[in-house]
Amino acid sequence: MNDSTIAEQIQGLKKARNAVIVAHNYQNDEVQEIADAVGDSFYLSKLCATNPAQCIVFCGVGFMAESAKILSPQKTVLLPERQAGCPMADSVTVEDVRALKAQHPGAAVMCYINTSAEVKAECDVCCTSSNAVKIARALPQRDIIFVPDRNLGHFVAMQLPEKNFFVHDGCCVTHTRIGLRELEAARKKYPGAPVAVHPECPPELVDVADFTGSTSEIIDFCRRSPAQCILIGTEMGILHTLRKDNPQKEFILLSPRLVCSNMKMTTLESVRRSLDEGRYVVEVEESIRLRAKTCLERMLAIAG
Repeated sequence: MNDSTIAEQIQGLKKARNAVIVAHNYQNDEVQEIADAVGDSFYLSKLCATNPAQCIVFCGVGFMAESAKILSPQKTVLLPERQAGCPMADSVTVEDVRALKAQHPGAAVMCYINTSAEVKAECDVCCTSSNAVKIARALPQRDIIFVPDRNLGHFVAMQLPEKNFFVHDGCCVTHTRIGLRELEAARKKYPGAPVAVHPECPPELVDVADFTGSTSEIIDFCRRSPAQCILIGTEMGILHTLRKDNPQKEFILLSPRLVCSNMKMTTLESVRRSLDEGRYVVEVEESIRLRAKTCLERMLAIAG
């Protein structure tokens, strides 16, 4: 079947199952096109919680579908590709968090949303890349344990010198593939073009970029920027939205290696099969879900 036929079948199956389809900004272009909403993981989870649909098809990776289930326990949450995981989320375990707590008693424990439900259940408050600084600033504790991303942790720490950060040594394998050499080469090739990067990038890139922000913040920056050419330092899937929103502008990826293989697992066919066969159902054990929900709700109370 061609893509248009599969997309048509998806729409019929979606109605039959009373489902909503959401896709992360890093998904394949054709998957973003058939989604009811496209955005970052927590925005999509909040949207799903208020959507009347009783089935959520989350086109993303495992921790994202878990977050949707944490906030919508009464709904069926489907992850089209069971193997779509996140190496960053896998880099920190419950045991790691407990060890950090033992080493730094009294410190607040802050986790990036890119973590498992079990890790969230061990933490005090969650954050996203767009609200991490705001969350950390609002915490009454001076000492903060941050898991799992060392680059986002460094980005937050540099803006809050009054706080002490103890950062886990995890990272995004996609964002750490690029370095200064590629950024400098791109600037020579496109002189005057601003550089927008994600805070999961190495600090040496963030330090010299013109803008650093989450996927939604990069999209807003590019929409507002008068520049006709912008250099992009995040996963290539974001280019689909950028080019749709700004057809008159040119967007150049800093490196062709900015591709997340896990995000690219989801295809139109896997979405169709997910709806048709009800796969793969995401479950979170209730005691873990309740504690993880508290972690997420504390974030909402601070950052909205």
